[in-house]
Amino acid sequence: MSDYLKIFLISMVPLIELRGAIPVSQFLGLPILKSYAVCILGNMIPVPFIYLFARKVLEWGADKPVIGRFFTFCLKKGEKGGRKLTEKAGRGTFAALLLFVGIPLPGTGAWTGTLAASILDMEFHSTVISVMLGVLLAGVIMMTASALGFSLF
Repeated sequence: MSDYLKIFLISMVPLIELRGAIPVSQFLGLPILKSYAVCILGNMIPVPFIYLFARKVLEWGADKPVIGRFFTFCLKKGEKGGRKLTEKAGRGTFAALLLFVGIPLPGTGAWTGTLAASILDMEFHSTVISVMLGVLLAGVIMMTASALGFSLF
């Protein structure tokens, strides 16, 4: 499997996302700017699907025997993220979502941010743009940290 495909797929994984894929790309010795672009693409591909379907799927599966516990956890995580956004932002949810996704802390990536936005019923277009800007910001932070030899994990 190509190293670029590896970091692309890692970028799509919830909770790891581009925050984990960029340091992996540096461990693999890949060029930083090319890796940045691949990781952004991988991190953004799930966003429309999360916005449009994740909430419905999670609500459907919350009471199922095998998956219910995990689905309930995901719903609660999205609701908690949504509450944080509205408490801190009020009307400025676009900027708050951008920062929520952009500051690379555990549990604040594109997956959680998009789920929170869908739970808050934010407009689709605004959500995608805000999350994209947040992913770009997180990528710059992770590139800088990786280039300086820091690991945020």
